[in-house]
Amino acid sequence: MQQFRLLLLGAWLGAALFFSARVAPVVFSVLRGFQLYNASEIAGTIVTRTLATINTVGFVIGVLLLLTAFLFPRPATKRLWYAEVTLLTLVSLATAVSQWIISPKMLALRTSFAVPIDQVARAHPGRMTFDALHGYSVALLAAAMLASLIAFFLIARRAAKA
Repeated sequence: MQQFRLLLLGAWLGAALFFSARVAPVVFSVLRGFQLYNASEIAGTIVTRTLATINTVGFVIGVLLLLTAFLFPRPATKRLWYAEVTLLTLVSLATAVSQWIISPKMLALRTSFAVPIDQVARAHPGRMTFDALHGYSVALLAAAMLASLIAFFLIARRAAKA
């Protein structure tokens, strides 16, 4: 069962890393290369929909792994088990907050602008709020990825000892 837990966590981490390192930057780069007046708007829509999958699956896997953490014997030290549970809780919370709090606010701001976001001045209060929310979204995904990486190694260590 621990191998299955590792597979789930590793698959999500790989998808999140691929999304962050390749998908999002490439989508923006390619669409901006066409010099469309709304390239960032289109790219943002694609990235938002893809990120929704990453966040939702991260939340589901985090919760599933949290539940299964209670079904298996705890490691020799309770500290490692508590660390695993804490890290999986962080994955679940970070992806949930990003998906169901940050993303809807960003979408509402984007749709409230009369023009595509590319044309909204960076000094505009709504744009500044959008940019800050984007920063929070990136930070939450990075935190979830880091937490999942550490949890992966803790679970692997636990599986090796079993």
